[in-house]
Amino acid sequence: MGTAGCYDPGVETRKVAIVGAGSAGLATAALLRRAGAEALVLEAGPEPGAAWRERYDRLRLHTPRLLSGLPGLRIPRRYGRWVSRDDLLAYFHEYAAPLDVRTDARVERIERDGDAWRLDTGQGPLSAQAVIVATGYNGAPFVPDWPGREGFTGELIHSSEYRNPAPFRGRDVLVVGAGNSGAEIATDVAEGGAARSRLSVRTPPQIVRRATAGIPAQLIGMAIRHLPPDWVDPVSKTLRKLSIPDLAAQGLPRPEQGVRSAFVATGTTPILDVGIVAAVRRGLVEIVAAVAGFDGAEVLLVDGSRIDPDAVIAATGFRAGLEGLVGHLGVLDPRGLPTHTDGEPALPGLWFVGFVPTLGGQLREGSIAAAKVADAVAASLRAAA
Repeated sequence: MGTAGCYDPGVETRKVAIVGAGSAGLATAALLRRAGAEALVLEAGPEPGAAWRERYDRLRLHTPRLLSGLPGLRIPRRYGRWVSRDDLLAYFHEYAAPLDVRTDARVERIERDGDAWRLDTGQGPLSAQAVIVATGYNGAPFVPDWPGREGFTGELIHSSEYRNPAPFRGRDVLVVGAGNSGAEIATDVAEGGAARSRLSVRTPPQIVRRATAGIPAQLIGMAIRHLPPDWVDPVSKTLRKLSIPDLAAQGLPRPEQGVRSAFVATGTTPILDVGIVAAVRRGLVEIVAAVAGFDGAEVLLVDGSRIDPDAVIAATGFRAGLEGLVGHLGVLDPRGLPTHTDGEPALPGLWFVGFVPTLGGQLREGSIAAAKVADAVAASLRAAA
Protein backbone atom coordinates (compact mmCIF):
# COMPACT_ATOMS: atom_id res chain seq x y z
CA MET A 1 0.00 0.00 0.00
CA GLY A 2 1.29 3.46 -0.85
CA THR A 3 2.53 5.66 1.96
CA ALA A 4 2.21 9.35 2.58
CA GLY A 5 4.86 11.87 1.65
CA CYS A 6 6.90 9.71 -0.73
CA TYR A 7 6.50 11.50 -4.05
CA ASP A 8 7.84 14.57 -5.87
CA PRO A 9 6.35 17.84 -4.60
CA GLY A 10 5.78 19.00 -8.19
CA VAL A 11 2.78 18.10 -10.28
CA GLU A 12 2.49 14.35 -10.29
CA THR A 13 0.82 12.73 -13.30
CA ARG A 14 -1.39 9.66 -13.23
CA LYS A 15 -3.82 8.11 -15.69
CA VAL A 16 -6.50 7.54 -13.05
CA ALA A 17 -7.01 9.06 -9.61
CA ILE A 18 -9.71 7.89 -7.22
CA VAL A 19 -10.77 10.23 -4.42
CA GLY A 20 -11.71 8.19 -1.36
CA ALA A 21 -10.56 4.77 -0.13
CA GLY A 22 -13.88 3.58 1.18
CA SER A 23 -15.55 0.46 -0.14
CA ALA A 24 -16.61 1.93 -3.50
CA GLY A 25 -13.23 3.53 -4.15
CA LEU A 26 -11.29 0.39 -3.26
CA ALA A 27 -13.61 -1.81 -5.35
CA THR A 28 -13.24 0.50 -8.35
CA ALA A 29 -9.45 0.51 -8.03
CA ALA A 30 -9.33 -3.30 -7.82
CA LEU A 31 -11.56 -3.72 -10.87
CA LEU A 32 -9.55 -1.20 -12.87
CA ARG A 33 -6.37 -3.07 -11.92
CA ARG A 34 -7.98 -6.28 -13.16
CA ALA A 35 -8.67 -4.47 -16.46
CA GLY A 36 -5.04 -3.38 -16.73
CA ALA A 37 -5.43 0.21 -15.54
CA GLU A 38 -3.65 1.15 -12.32
CA ALA A 39 -5.32 3.87 -10.25
CA LEU A 40 -3.93 6.00 -7.45
CA VAL A 41 -6.40 6.09 -4.56
CA LEU A 42 -6.23 9.25 -2.46
CA GLU A 43 -7.61 8.89 1.06
CA ALA A 44 -8.04 11.88 3.38
CA GLY A 45 -7.78 9.72 6.50
CA PRO A 46 -4.90 7.70 7.92
CA GLU A 47 -6.04 4.31 6.57
CA PRO A 48 -8.28 2.65 3.98
CA GLY A 49 -11.91 2.90 5.04
CA ALA A 50 -10.98 5.58 7.57
CA ALA A 51 -14.57 6.85 7.87
CA TRP A 52 -15.56 3.53 9.45
CA ARG A 53 -13.03 4.05 12.24
CA GLU A 54 -15.04 7.10 13.28
CA ARG A 55 -18.21 5.08 13.87
CA TYR A 56 -19.37 3.90 17.29
CA ASP A 57 -17.72 0.90 18.93
CA ARG A 58 -20.71 -1.47 18.92
CA LEU A 59 -21.31 -1.07 15.20
CA ARG A 60 -21.71 -4.24 13.16
CA LEU A 61 -22.70 -4.52 9.55
CA HIS A 62 -26.43 -4.92 9.05
CA THR A 63 -25.70 -6.99 5.94
CA PRO A 64 -24.34 -10.54 6.25
CA ARG A 65 -20.70 -11.31 5.59
CA LEU A 66 -21.36 -13.32 2.41
CA LEU A 67 -23.18 -10.38 0.82
CA SER A 68 -20.77 -7.67 1.96
CA GLY A 69 -17.39 -8.55 0.43
CA LEU A 70 -15.74 -6.47 -2.28
CA PRO A 71 -14.94 -7.90 -5.74
CA GLY A 72 -12.27 -10.59 -5.72
CA LEU A 73 -11.89 -11.12 -1.96
CA ARG A 74 -14.40 -12.61 0.45
CA ILE A 75 -14.61 -11.36 4.02
CA PRO A 76 -13.00 -14.07 6.21
CA ARG A 77 -15.40 -16.52 7.84
CA ARG A 78 -13.76 -15.96 11.22
CA TYR A 79 -15.34 -12.48 11.32
CA GLY A 80 -18.77 -14.05 11.78
CA ARG A 81 -22.05 -13.41 10.06
CA TRP A 82 -22.44 -9.79 11.17
CA VAL A 83 -19.00 -8.21 10.79
CA SER A 84 -17.81 -5.77 13.45
CA ARG A 85 -16.40 -2.35 12.68
CA ASP A 86 -12.84 -3.30 13.54
CA ASP A 87 -12.96 -6.55 11.55
CA LEU A 88 -14.31 -4.67 8.53
CA LEU A 89 -11.40 -2.26 8.77
CA ALA A 90 -8.97 -5.18 8.93
CA TYR A 91 -10.60 -6.54 5.78
CA PHE A 92 -10.23 -3.16 4.04
CA HIS A 93 -6.53 -3.14 4.91
CA GLU A 94 -6.12 -6.59 3.39
CA TYR A 95 -8.08 -5.60 0.31
CA ALA A 96 -6.04 -2.42 -0.18
CA ALA A 97 -2.65 -4.11 0.19
CA PRO A 98 -2.04 -4.73 -3.55
CA LEU A 99 -3.51 -1.36 -4.55
CA ASP A 100 -1.84 2.04 -4.74
CA VAL A 101 -3.47 3.82 -1.81
CA ARG A 102 -2.04 7.08 -0.52
CA THR A 103 -3.32 8.03 2.93
CA ASP A 104 -3.46 11.44 4.63
CA ALA A 105 -3.97 12.90 1.17
CA ARG A 106 -7.13 14.98 1.30
CA VAL A 107 -8.22 16.35 -2.05
CA GLU A 108 -9.44 19.90 -1.57
CA ARG A 109 -10.48 20.83 -5.10
CA ILE A 110 -10.74 19.34 -8.59
CA GLU A 111 -10.23 21.60 -11.61
CA ARG A 112 -10.21 21.08 -15.36
CA ASP A 113 -6.63 21.41 -16.66
CA GLY A 114 -6.58 21.22 -20.45
CA ASP A 115 -7.39 17.65 -21.43
CA ALA A 116 -6.72 16.42 -17.91
CA TRP A 117 -7.86 17.13 -14.36
CA ARG A 118 -5.89 18.83 -11.61
CA LEU A 119 -6.38 17.71 -8.03
CA ASP A 120 -5.20 19.99 -5.26
CA THR A 121 -4.22 17.87 -2.27
CA GLY A 122 -2.58 18.47 1.07
CA GLN A 123 0.48 16.69 -0.33
CA GLY A 124 0.70 18.78 -3.47
CA PRO A 125 -0.99 18.97 -6.87
CA LEU A 126 -1.71 15.99 -9.05
CA SER A 127 -2.80 15.67 -12.68
CA ALA A 128 -4.94 12.78 -13.90
CA GLN A 129 -6.52 11.82 -17.19
CA ALA A 130 -9.55 10.40 -15.38
CA VAL A 131 -10.84 11.16 -11.88
CA ILE A 132 -13.32 9.07 -9.92
CA VAL A 133 -14.89 10.65 -6.84
CA ALA A 134 -15.81 7.97 -4.28
CA THR A 135 -16.20 9.93 -1.05
CA GLY A 136 -19.79 8.76 -0.54
CA TYR A 137 -22.98 10.50 0.50
CA ASN A 138 -22.02 10.49 4.20
CA GLY A 139 -19.07 12.81 3.83
CA ALA A 140 -20.11 15.69 6.10
CA PRO A 141 -21.99 15.45 9.43
CA PHE A 142 -25.23 17.46 9.45
CA VAL A 143 -26.80 19.12 12.49
CA PRO A 144 -29.97 21.17 11.92
CA ASP A 145 -29.79 24.86 12.72
CA TRP A 146 -32.33 24.59 15.51
CA PRO A 147 -33.39 27.91 17.07
CA GLY A 148 -31.40 28.51 20.23
CA ARG A 149 -28.91 25.74 19.47
CA GLU A 150 -25.85 27.88 20.14
CA GLY A 151 -27.14 28.83 23.57
CA PHE A 152 -27.77 25.29 24.77
CA THR A 153 -25.99 24.88 28.09
CA GLY A 154 -25.85 21.08 27.98
CA GLU A 155 -23.59 18.95 25.80
CA LEU A 156 -24.48 18.69 22.11
CA ILE A 157 -22.59 16.38 19.74
CA HIS A 158 -23.24 14.79 16.37
CA SER A 159 -23.57 11.01 16.27
CA SER A 160 -20.28 10.84 14.34
CA GLU A 161 -18.56 11.90 17.57
CA TYR A 162 -20.16 9.15 19.65
CA ARG A 163 -18.03 6.09 20.40
CA ASN A 164 -19.46 4.29 23.42
CA PRO A 165 -21.74 4.91 26.44
CA ALA A 166 -18.99 5.41 29.02
CA PRO A 167 -19.12 9.27 28.98
CA PHE A 168 -22.90 9.17 29.42
CA ARG A 169 -23.24 6.89 32.44
CA GLY A 170 -25.58 8.38 35.03
CA ARG A 171 -26.66 11.16 32.66
CA ASP A 172 -29.94 12.10 31.02
CA VAL A 173 -29.42 11.64 27.26
CA LEU A 174 -31.58 12.69 24.32
CA VAL A 175 -30.80 11.12 20.94
CA VAL A 176 -32.33 13.00 18.02
CA GLY A 177 -33.16 11.09 14.85
CA ALA A 178 -34.78 7.70 14.36
CA GLY A 179 -32.44 6.19 11.81
CA ASN A 180 -30.17 3.22 12.36
CA SER A 181 -27.50 5.25 14.16
CA GLY A 182 -29.99 7.00 16.41
CA ALA A 183 -31.74 3.76 17.34
CA GLU A 184 -28.48 1.96 18.11
CA ILE A 185 -26.98 4.85 20.08
CA ALA A 186 -30.13 5.32 22.17
CA THR A 187 -30.05 1.60 22.97
CA ASP A 188 -26.31 1.67 23.65
CA VAL A 189 -26.47 4.52 26.18
CA ALA A 190 -29.49 2.93 27.88
CA GLU A 191 -27.74 -0.41 28.25
CA GLY A 192 -24.50 1.34 29.19
CA GLY A 193 -25.79 2.99 32.34
CA ALA A 194 -27.39 6.29 31.31
CA ALA A 195 -29.84 7.59 33.89
CA ARG A 196 -32.33 8.14 31.07
CA SER A 197 -32.31 7.55 27.33
CA ARG A 198 -34.84 9.25 25.09
CA LEU A 199 -35.17 9.09 21.31
CA SER A 200 -36.65 12.07 19.48
CA VAL A 201 -38.73 10.95 16.49
CA ARG A 202 -40.25 13.19 13.81
CA THR A 203 -41.87 10.53 11.62
CA PRO A 204 -42.63 6.96 12.73
CA PRO A 205 -39.77 4.94 11.21
CA GLN A 206 -39.83 1.78 9.19
CA ILE A 207 -38.47 -1.04 11.35
CA VAL A 208 -37.48 -4.49 10.12
CA ARG A 209 -35.66 -7.36 11.76
CA ARG A 210 -32.04 -7.67 10.69
CA ALA A 211 -32.96 -11.25 9.91
CA THR A 212 -36.30 -13.06 10.03
CA ALA A 213 -36.29 -16.85 10.31
CA GLY A 214 -32.62 -16.67 9.36
CA ILE A 215 -33.30 -14.66 6.18
CA PRO A 216 -31.37 -11.35 6.14
CA ALA A 217 -33.37 -8.18 5.55
CA GLN A 218 -30.85 -7.35 2.83
CA LEU A 219 -32.29 -10.13 0.65
CA ILE A 220 -35.70 -8.49 0.90
CA GLY A 221 -34.15 -5.18 -0.12
CA MET A 222 -32.47 -6.85 -3.08
CA ALA A 223 -35.74 -8.49 -4.10
CA ILE A 224 -37.66 -5.22 -4.07
CA ARG A 225 -36.19 -4.10 -7.39
CA HIS A 226 -37.45 -7.28 -9.04
CA LEU A 227 -40.97 -7.24 -7.61
CA PRO A 228 -43.87 -5.27 -9.10
CA PRO A 229 -43.98 -1.95 -7.20
CA ASP A 230 -47.57 -2.56 -6.09
CA TRP A 231 -46.49 -5.71 -4.28
CA VAL A 232 -43.65 -4.30 -2.22
CA ASP A 233 -45.51 -2.14 0.30
CA PRO A 234 -48.16 -4.75 1.16
CA VAL A 235 -45.46 -7.39 1.62
CA SER A 236 -43.35 -5.12 3.84
CA LYS A 237 -46.37 -4.12 5.94
CA THR A 238 -47.30 -7.76 6.46
CA LEU A 239 -43.74 -8.66 7.44
CA ARG A 240 -43.70 -5.85 9.98
CA LYS A 241 -46.96 -7.00 11.56
CA LEU A 242 -45.63 -10.55 11.79
CA SER A 243 -42.14 -9.73 13.07
CA ILE A 244 -42.32 -6.39 14.95
CA PRO A 245 -44.71 -5.91 17.89
CA ASP A 246 -47.06 -2.96 17.94
CA LEU A 247 -45.19 -0.10 19.62
CA ALA A 248 -47.92 2.54 19.26
CA ALA A 249 -48.40 2.72 23.04
CA GLN A 250 -44.71 3.55 23.40
CA GLY A 251 -44.85 6.29 20.74
CA LEU A 252 -43.80 4.32 17.65
CA PRO A 253 -46.94 3.52 15.66
CA ARG A 254 -46.65 1.58 12.44
CA PRO A 255 -46.15 3.94 9.47
CA GLU A 256 -48.94 4.22 6.94
CA GLN A 257 -46.46 3.80 4.10
CA GLY A 258 -44.60 0.62 3.30
CA VAL A 259 -40.83 0.30 2.97
CA ARG A 260 -40.71 1.04 -0.76
CA SER A 261 -42.89 4.16 -0.63
CA ALA A 262 -40.95 5.55 2.32
CA PHE A 263 -37.62 4.91 0.59
CA VAL A 264 -38.77 6.50 -2.67
CA ALA A 265 -40.12 9.55 -0.82
CA THR A 266 -37.18 10.16 1.53
CA GLY A 267 -34.23 8.02 0.41
CA THR A 268 -33.92 6.69 3.96
CA THR A 269 -33.49 3.02 4.73
CA PRO A 270 -35.46 1.23 7.48
CA ILE A 271 -34.16 0.74 10.99
CA LEU A 272 -32.74 -2.76 11.20
CA ASP A 273 -33.60 -3.91 14.69
CA VAL A 274 -30.59 -4.94 16.73
CA GLY A 275 -32.10 -4.04 20.10
CA ILE A 276 -34.24 -0.91 19.79
CA VAL A 277 -37.57 -2.78 19.76
CA ALA A 278 -36.86 -4.58 23.03
CA ALA A 279 -35.42 -1.42 24.58
CA VAL A 280 -38.57 0.56 23.75
CA ARG A 281 -40.91 -2.20 24.95
CA ARG A 282 -39.03 -2.44 28.26
CA GLY A 283 -38.98 1.33 28.74
CA LEU A 284 -35.19 1.54 28.55
CA VAL A 285 -35.56 3.96 25.64
CA GLU A 286 -38.40 6.50 25.77
CA ILE A 287 -39.86 7.99 22.60
CA VAL A 288 -40.45 11.76 22.49
CA ALA A 289 -41.53 14.22 19.83
CA ALA A 290 -39.28 15.97 17.32
CA VAL A 291 -37.02 18.80 18.43
CA ALA A 292 -38.29 22.32 17.72
CA GLY A 293 -35.44 24.27 19.31
CA PHE A 294 -33.43 25.00 22.44
CA ASP A 295 -33.87 27.42 25.33
CA GLY A 296 -30.89 27.52 27.64
CA ALA A 297 -30.72 24.13 29.35
CA GLU A 298 -34.01 22.98 27.84
CA VAL A 299 -34.92 21.27 24.60
CA LEU A 300 -38.22 22.37 23.08
CA LEU A 301 -40.28 19.67 21.38
CA VAL A 302 -42.86 20.16 18.63
CA ASP A 303 -45.68 18.89 20.87
CA GLY A 304 -45.09 21.90 23.16
CA SER A 305 -43.25 20.01 25.91
CA ARG A 306 -39.85 20.90 27.32
CA ILE A 307 -37.18 18.52 28.55
CA ASP A 308 -33.78 19.21 30.10
CA PRO A 309 -31.30 16.47 29.14
CA ASP A 310 -27.68 16.65 30.18
CA ALA A 311 -26.56 15.67 26.69
CA VAL A 312 -28.02 15.70 23.20
CA ILE A 313 -26.67 13.38 20.51
CA ALA A 314 -27.79 14.52 17.05
CA ALA A 315 -28.16 11.42 14.89
CA THR A 316 -29.40 13.72 12.14
CA GLY A 317 -27.48 12.29 9.23
CA PHE A 318 -24.87 13.46 6.81
CA ARG A 319 -24.49 15.38 3.59
CA ALA A 320 -22.19 14.45 0.72
CA GLY A 321 -20.08 17.58 1.30
CA LEU A 322 -18.97 17.85 -2.33
CA GLU A 323 -19.46 21.59 -2.77
CA GLY A 324 -15.87 22.61 -2.06
CA LEU A 325 -14.48 19.75 -4.12
CA VAL A 326 -16.55 20.00 -7.32
CA GLY A 327 -19.37 22.49 -6.68
CA HIS A 328 -17.87 24.98 -9.13
CA LEU A 329 -18.04 22.44 -11.98
CA GLY A 330 -21.84 22.41 -12.27
CA VAL A 331 -22.08 18.66 -11.62
CA LEU A 332 -24.23 18.69 -8.46
CA ASP A 333 -28.00 18.69 -8.09
CA PRO A 334 -29.86 20.90 -5.57
CA ARG A 335 -29.29 18.28 -2.85
CA GLY A 336 -25.53 18.43 -3.39
CA LEU A 337 -25.36 14.99 -5.04
CA PRO A 338 -23.81 14.24 -8.46
CA THR A 339 -26.12 14.66 -11.43
CA HIS A 340 -24.50 11.63 -13.09
CA THR A 341 -23.06 8.62 -11.30
CA ASP A 342 -22.31 4.90 -11.38
CA GLY A 343 -21.17 4.46 -14.97
CA GLU A 344 -22.04 7.73 -16.67
CA PRO A 345 -19.45 10.52 -16.52
CA ALA A 346 -20.55 13.84 -15.05
CA LEU A 347 -18.06 15.53 -17.37
CA PRO A 348 -15.53 13.98 -19.78
CA GLY A 349 -13.05 12.15 -17.57
CA LEU A 350 -14.90 12.89 -14.29
CA TRP A 351 -16.87 10.09 -12.65
CA PHE A 352 -18.73 9.52 -9.40
CA VAL A 353 -19.37 6.19 -7.68
CA GLY A 354 -21.23 5.19 -4.51
CA PHE A 355 -23.61 8.13 -4.12
CA VAL A 356 -26.93 6.31 -4.55
CA PRO A 357 -28.79 5.18 -1.40
CA THR A 358 -29.98 1.60 -1.64
CA LEU A 359 -32.07 -1.01 0.14
CA GLY A 360 -29.77 -3.75 -1.16
CA GLY A 361 -26.78 -3.07 1.09
CA GLN A 362 -24.19 -0.30 0.72
CA LEU A 363 -21.19 -2.58 0.25
CA ARG A 364 -22.82 -4.89 -2.27
CA GLU A 365 -24.49 -2.17 -4.32
CA GLY A 366 -21.34 -0.04 -4.21
CA SER A 367 -19.40 -2.93 -5.72
CA ILE A 368 -21.97 -3.27 -8.52
CA ALA A 369 -21.67 0.45 -9.22
CA ALA A 370 -17.86 0.18 -9.09
CA ALA A 371 -17.95 -2.46 -11.83
CA LYS A 372 -19.94 -0.13 -14.09
CA VAL A 373 -17.55 2.76 -13.49
CA ALA A 374 -14.42 0.64 -13.88
CA ASP A 375 -15.67 -0.77 -17.19
CA ALA A 376 -16.55 2.69 -18.50
CA VAL A 377 -13.26 4.27 -17.39
CA ALA A 378 -11.18 1.42 -18.78
CA ALA A 379 -13.02 1.75 -22.10
CA SER A 380 -12.39 5.50 -22.19
CA LEU A 381 -8.69 4.99 -21.53
CA ARG A 382 -8.46 2.43 -24.34
CA ALA A 383 -10.24 4.81 -26.70
CA ALA A 384 -7.82 7.60 -25.84
CA ALA A 385 -4.71 5.44 -26.22
